[in-house]
Amino acid sequence: MSEPRQAAKNTMPVATWLFFCAAMVMAMMVIGAITRLTESGLSMVEWRPLIGILPPLAEAEWNRVFALYRETSQYRLANTGMELAQFKTIFWWEYIHRLWGRMIGLVFALPFVFFAMRGMVPRGLSGHLVALFVLGGAQGLIGWWMVKSGLVARTDVSQYRLAVHLGLAFAILGYLLWLALNLVAPGRAAPGHPRGLALATLAIIFVTALAGGLVAGLNAGLDYNTWPSMDGGWLPDGVLALSPWWLNAFENAATVQFDHRMLAYATTICIAGLWWRCRDASPPTAMAATALAAMAVAQLGLGVATLLLVVPLPLAALHQAGAAMLFGLAIWVAQSLCGSK
Repeated sequence: MSEPRQAAKNTMPVATWLFFCAAMVMAMMVIGAITRLTESGLSMVEWRPLIGILPPLAEAEWNRVFALYRETSQYRLANTGMELAQFKTIFWWEYIHRLWGRMIGLVFALPFVFFAMRGMVPRGLSGHLVALFVLGGAQGLIGWWMVKSGLVARTDVSQYRLAVHLGLAFAILGYLLWLALNLVAPGRAAPGHPRGLALATLAIIFVTALAGGLVAGLNAGLDYNTWPSMDGGWLPDGVLALSPWWLNAFENAATVQFDHRMLAYATTICIAGLWWRCRDASPPTAMAATALAAMAVAQLGLGVATLLLVVPLPLAALHQAGAAMLFGLAIWVAQSLCGSK
């Protein structure tokens, strides 16, 4: 067997594993969105990384965890009178969210050890894999840091911490996909092709997703449910109501939704320009750019529908999935243009 074919045979299992981990991260992002939309994230007030893998198995344990939840400000201010059966519904979403995170850790760590012991990790990749493992552990800590923000004097988590949690999820997803794509289709730096525009488009998609995290954190999607105007105007009243002025971009629901809309439009324009510039690129790059453009149209439509229908759970979850898909496709385009170096 020739050396290139042997190398491809050795790297394909590792690439497949990385793609599978990326798919699990995408699923985690959707589960996280549902957890936020159902306001389930504060139902588990304990963080037990090792023994918390088991849910309550007896009525006495259910009553114990429910009693802990009844001490939270969310229960006192928003869910007073909630019955145990209702509590179980929100508990299960948060439990699934945490369990899926542990599963991602295992699916990443165990094959990593196996590939390392068999000498199957390609040269130069080990350091990246260790970095990913550290980022995954940090994500668990940030998740608990986020939950803690909602356990004192408020009914939900901090929008700032939610955006950090979401941003790191996107970073991990992009890291996994870039490494996997480098293994199966090492990019070639293509003179004359829009590498800078591809990276800029990737960046604006990331920023738009973070803005979406602020929208979710402030429940800003429940207001101004008209499009393309915002209740009859292009600029909503009170966009600079807070002082100092810069707080509006993070704590004013009207401004946060306005910013997310504008960023979505800018993202779509950048993607359209990238698609146009990639028409004469290599077939894989052109195909990736076309898929990215199609996903941008679908994502914009999902965002508008979610807003007009006042954030129904299925559409909102699809919108989160669309953001992950859009980011993943942008990674594909950027990696194919920029090369593996």
